Amino acid sequence: MRKTIEQLRLMKESEDKVEFKKGEGGNIAYNGGSRAEPKDRRRCILGYITALCNEDGGSLVIGMEDNYPHMVIGTKQSEGTIGDLAAKIYSDTGIRTDIYELYEDGKRVLVIDVDARPIGRVFKFEDVALMRIGEELKPMSEEVYLKIIQEQEPDFSQQICPGLSIEDLDEMAIEIMKDKYAIKQRNPGFKALSNEQVLTDLDLMKNGKLTNASLILLGKEHVIKERLPQAAIMHEYRTNESQIHFDKRVKFQQPFFVMIEKLWDLINVRNGSIPVREGIFNTFEIPLFNEEVIRESLNNAVAHRDYKRLSETVIKQFPLKMVITSMGGFPHGVSLQNLLTVPSTPRNRLLADVLSKTGLVERSGQGIDRIFLHTLSEGKPDPDYSKSDDFTVTLSLSAEIEDKAFALFIKTVQDSLSDENKLSVFEIVILNKIRKGNDKNGLDKAIVEKLKERFLIESIGKTKGQAYILCKDYYEFADKKVEYSKLTDWDANQAFSIIQMYLEKHHKAKMGDFVKLFEGHITRRKIKYFIEKMLESKLLNSTGIGSGTHYFLSDDYRERRVIIDKAMKIGFEELKKRGEII
Repeated sequence: MRKTIEQLRLMKESEDKVEFKKGEGGNIAYNGGSRAEPKDRRRCILGYITALCNEDGGSLVIGMEDNYPHMVIGTKQSEGTIGDLAAKIYSDTGIRTDIYELYEDGKRVLVIDVDARPIGRVFKFEDVALMRIGEELKPMSEEVYLKIIQEQEPDFSQQICPGLSIEDLDEMAIEIMKDKYAIKQRNPGFKALSNEQVLTDLDLMKNGKLTNASLILLGKEHVIKERLPQAAIMHEYRTNESQIHFDKRVKFQQPFFVMIEKLWDLINVRNGSIPVREGIFNTFEIPLFNEEVIRESLNNAVAHRDYKRLSETVIKQFPLKMVITSMGGFPHGVSLQNLLTVPSTPRNRLLADVLSKTGLVERSGQGIDRIFLHTLSEGKPDPDYSKSDDFTVTLSLSAEIEDKAFALFIKTVQDSLSDENKLSVFEIVILNKIRKGNDKNGLDKAIVEKLKERFLIESIGKTKGQAYILCKDYYEFADKKVEYSKLTDWDANQAFSIIQMYLEKHHKAKMGDFVKLFEGHITRRKIKYFIEKMLESKLLNSTGIGSGTHYFLSDDYRERRVIIDKAMKIGFEELKKRGEII
């Protein structure tokens, strides 16, 4: 929450985690400037922001006296460029800030509010972890540093919510939870249990006290709004991605068991589908936004978010794109590189466990797998988490279908397999990478061998020049039979016919020209082999050495070509005389 000058005036630097600087002429260095001594370089905007972030957040205030009570002096610091300043701070440090201006009697104050560091994360300025000690910025002690990096993230959802009573819970939400648990666990008798017993059985109530998870999942709307407003989910719709203002905005603060249905209904109002032809008469529809993908994404946003951060989860929906942003970075140990391979530990384990037991998620920690599985199976671009950082997780989902043939290929394969043998998310990821022509060295060898055994991929080329392509079925679905033939059936004669036409037109070429000519059809190694055979057969000649070598059609070839053309002409004339051709 942004502060006022009156609030700032009465704050204590240490107790309230505020750093006051005069900066009358806008003279606070951004990054140490030309100062040589490390202790002097640290006394800059980036140094103070790093230290404040490491001590669980705070504010850097420029334009007020540091003596209590803090009087307004006024500053020109970053005047007219605070948007650029926030972006530069984030780019240089990865720390999120909220920068704003306050005024008193025409005097300007610049406030930089700094987010608290994530659990187990230390930020550094010029490779030094900083902390504030009195008026100084000092290197963090080894004891404090080790304590931070060894932190374990507490389960917020498991903590008791003081003063929360059963009367504060939404009866409809409780009934929905009972129904879903009874269906998922095949236990119809669960619906007959008292609310107290149900809450106790699911660990939502402990020793008669309700947890934060019970508030998030079951709390009445006005109770959530009062006690945990950041649990809200904001849905914004825009007709195009460049649009700043939303066309419609809806804020959801209901219990999650009620909210999730309302959210999906709102998203689905603007949903559509794309037809994909299957055979001559049949088509199947691919939704723009897959319901299971959206639900899993929202479940993840709720189960993994950091509820200590005050911003709500935001959904930005566009006609062909959706962006979901929730507070808190990836859980400890999870990164962009290992999203699918590291077992996911929800930040709010109790909350995730209840979602799993009631069937809102298939299994705790499996959500991202399913998001990738369904998205790639529909021929859409990979789910994009690249805009995530230490403070937020941002998921971007595209509704556009990159490759209808791939969607049809995966559907046909999955429909032919029993439930226990269906393609896993890891197999579909590899198939998608091969479709895109990714380097074979980045592919999991065990999965590649399994896909070869299933006849879903084929290898082309030999030894170092070996590559993988999807099987013939994919190219038939894509109506690319010629391309498949080029990839699998090329021989020296076919290659020479293309080279001959190219050289007739351009007269000479380098090896790199041939590589471009056959790109996607023949490996560089195989092209080199064909060229060597053509030189041996005196179809080609060369001049120069190394990368400066040029190739051209030989005189022997041209003489043979004249003879061949003459023979063909005589042959045609003879056939005409016989009346065999017209």
